[in-house]
Amino acid sequence: MRLLIVEDEKRLALSLAKGLTAEGYAVDVVHDGREGLHRATETLYDLVILDIMLPGLNGYRVCAALRAAGHDVPILMLTAKDGEYDEAEGLDTGADDYLTKPFSYVVLVARVKALLRRRGSAGSSPVHVVGELRVDTAAHRVHLGEHEVVLTAKEFAVLEQLVVRAGEVVSKAQILEHVWDFAYDGDPNIVEVYVSTLRRKLGAPLIRTVRGAGYRLEASR
Repeated sequence: MRLLIVEDEKRLALSLAKGLTAEGYAVDVVHDGREGLHRATETLYDLVILDIMLPGLNGYRVCAALRAAGHDVPILMLTAKDGEYDEAEGLDTGADDYLTKPFSYVVLVARVKALLRRRGSAGSSPVHVVGELRVDTAAHRVHLGEHEVVLTAKEFAVLEQLVVRAGEVVSKAQILEHVWDFAYDGDPNIVEVYVSTLRRKLGAPLIRTVRGAGYRLEASR
């Protein structure tokens, strides 16, 4: 899952990004409304955390512009204001949920997960089965036959990209884009490291290398 945080309080934004990254999400951060609108328009995100009081464009206008352009990405709005009018205005512009500062980080994570579950339930099932492999993307649990396999957050994120496209070729670039944030400038071979670890934990035949194209998850024969 890839999230976008649009928040001009840099310490708060970076703190949220650090916590959500530890939860296994790829997180991009911008501090300006116009930049937030640009990124949310140009990049496919699974959820946007959007502050209301922003330089450039405020959160109401960013949200309204995204909805007017046909983007249905879940939007969680943040504000230091507290009042029914503000909440109503945020929801009227198309936001899916609303959180007033100061808020508990635990509550924010719960809201994020609830919005992502809601979106997933509106589409395909969060449980993916490939042969003996069973991956629940909502609960972040993996079973191989009768046994549960414990994965790190990043390992699960890489596996998720493969399992939701089981049978299809997923490129290294696609995995990088959705599992690591846009600021990542390290070695792209990091994907190979995680695929190798997943093969060791899940069985080598499950993830096949398609030379020059990427990886394909398929039931072992």
